[in-house]
Amino acid sequence: MTLKSEHNENIALVWGCTGIAKIIGRSARATFHMLEKGELPAKKVGGRWVAERGKLIAFFMEDAA
Repeated sequence: MTLKSEHNENIALVWGCTGIAKIIGRSARATFHMLEKGELPAKKVGGRWVAERGKLIAFFMEDAA
């Protein structure tokens, strides 16, 4: 993997409940509950939630279709 591709992957990651909440347009509290229930495509890494921006958007686009 090259440095450039590693950098692009880092840009696509959204770290923390608050960051994820901003992407999906929900409050941090509602987002936290969705994350804890496994309702969002995200994982906990080192005690912190992380999600890929593209997967979050695709997840909500599927529901809208």
